[in-house]
Amino acid sequence: MIRTATKTDFEYLFSLYMHPQINPWLLYEMMPADLFLPIIDELLQKKALYIYEQEGRAVGMFKLVPMKFRNSHIMYLGGVAIHPDHAGKGYAKEMILDAMDLVKTLGFSRIELTVATFNDRAIDLYTKCGFKTEGILKNYTFLASENRYIDEQVMAYIG
Repeated sequence: MIRTATKTDFEYLFSLYMHPQINPWLLYEMMPADLFLPIIDELLQKKALYIYEQEGRAVGMFKLVPMKFRNSHIMYLGGVAIHPDHAGKGYAKEMILDAMDLVKTLGFSRIELTVATFNDRAIDLYTKCGFKTEGILKNYTFLASENRYIDEQVMAYIG
């Protein structure tokens, strides 16, 4: 089940975004909760964060950001994560497919995402969900903690 995240989800969202196994694949560098709170507050105001639940327990999250103007048919999918305690149970694929259904229900015809070119597990998962690779963005993400840039693969689902 997908539900819109609320302020009461902060601890869970923080634990996912800052989890050492998950954080390297997401947008934000490791930081303390007090610095992360304004980031989450902004995303909550925009109603961009979603919690994925199984049997009444949060097992994952994702972010949906609608584009505007001539790109208003596009939804950006990001911040996709399943808590490591729930990995390997098929929840990631279920969550992505449910998110895709939600995006279609909201009237969007294109879903985009970017993924590190070396994140083979995620690329394989997105491909199984119907996403196609559209290109590579060179030096797209800067990992300050490692003082290096990484390339990102652009993927999209058109349906």
